[in-house]
Amino acid sequence: MKNFKNWLFSLAIISAFASFSACEKVESYNEPSSTDMAKPGLVTNIKVDNFNGGAYITYDLPNSKNLLYVLARYKINGVTTRETKSSYYSDTIMVDGFAKKQVYDVTLYAVSRAEVKSDPVVVKVNPDTPPYLLLKPTINAEADFGGIKITGLNPLKKNLGIILLGVSDNNSSDVIDQHYGKIETIDYSVRGYAPVAKKIGYYVTDNFGNISDTTYKTVTPFFETILDRTKFFQYRLASDGVIAYGWDLPYLWDGKTDGNSNGWHTAPGGAMPAIATFGLGISAKLSRFVLWERPDGSDKFAYGHGNPKVFSVWGSNATAPRDAQLPLSAPVGTIIGDWINMGNYNYPPPPSGLAPVAHTTADNDFVKAGVSFNFPLTNPKVNYIRLSVSSTWSSGTFAHAMEMAIYGDPR
Repeated sequence: MKNFKNWLFSLAIISAFASFSACEKVESYNEPSSTDMAKPGLVTNIKVDNFNGGAYITYDLPNSKNLLYVLARYKINGVTTRETKSSYYSDTIMVDGFAKKQVYDVTLYAVSRAEVKSDPVVVKVNPDTPPYLLLKPTINAEADFGGIKITGLNPLKKNLGIILLGVSDNNSSDVIDQHYGKIETIDYSVRGYAPVAKKIGYYVTDNFGNISDTTYKTVTPFFETILDRTKFFQYRLASDGVIAYGWDLPYLWDGKTDGNSNGWHTAPGGAMPAIATFGLGISAKLSRFVLWERPDGSDKFAYGHGNPKVFSVWGSNATAPRDAQLPLSAPVGTIIGDWINMGNYNYPPPPSGLAPVAHTTADNDFVKAGVSFNFPLTNPKVNYIRLSVSSTWSSGTFAHAMEMAIYGDPR
């Protein structure tokens, strides 16, 4: 028992010493990183390499033992001051976010470990046209079915925002849409508007708060409505995929999108593309469609199994269109027999950026919400549709989908 008490006493002493040491570490952490208050020397031998919206500045570091980093301070638009830093391991600092293609002053400081700045060195940079101003003149806003179609080119693939304004009769404006992204080719639609003249405005902004000028114009959206799915009917052709598991084609327009219902499903081992053919019950100029793929359920179906990854839609306005063997791929507008290629599509990857097999709950929610795809405005009216799946997320020999809704003008 005495030895046990001695052991407990020793343990208490060790614990107390450890606690005291930990406290000492916390207290010493707040001490200045350096007591050397000497002012660092200047950066020298400065060179400038301009790029769109910014510049790289290279230099020789001063021979100062307590140097920690180089600081660049500059105004990007005459008002906003921006700072960037580069450690003493590098001889280059990047300055960016400039609003225009013009000369700007950048002030460089060498900074010590005690946060003492050197004397300033002023460098002149002349950045090329910033990305948001490259995008702005390429933007076009035109009438689309039920709304406004926005197109443009973002050649540098920078994260930029297109801000769409709705302008009232008294010329006051409100933001009606904000679209951010870094893809090169911009092509999207803002929908939900009646076919009446609407005055709009649009401008481009970037991550630094720079804003382009605003362009105003008046557009008149085309009439659009969802086609009546109770008029759809199966129109089976010989080259259509063989149905499997009781997931017959009419389930593709029964209004049920959850994973617990049936959809359209072809048999494994079939030839690709896997095709489903059906009639619309009316001739219509089609604007877009929404496709609901099979979401996660008893298994992780989203971004897997027979869900379409690459697919196309073919149409016909013939009274009784004949069968035709569709290719795995063909340019939009290609005519084969009674059928015309009305659009080629790639289902978007998981929004999380993860690999399809590792998709998240939020990715599955994206699948459950349905994804909208546009038809080209140049397409003719049709009264029959062929959904042609070239490849699936599992690269298998079958395809499936839960639901398909089609929009357009049947008048």
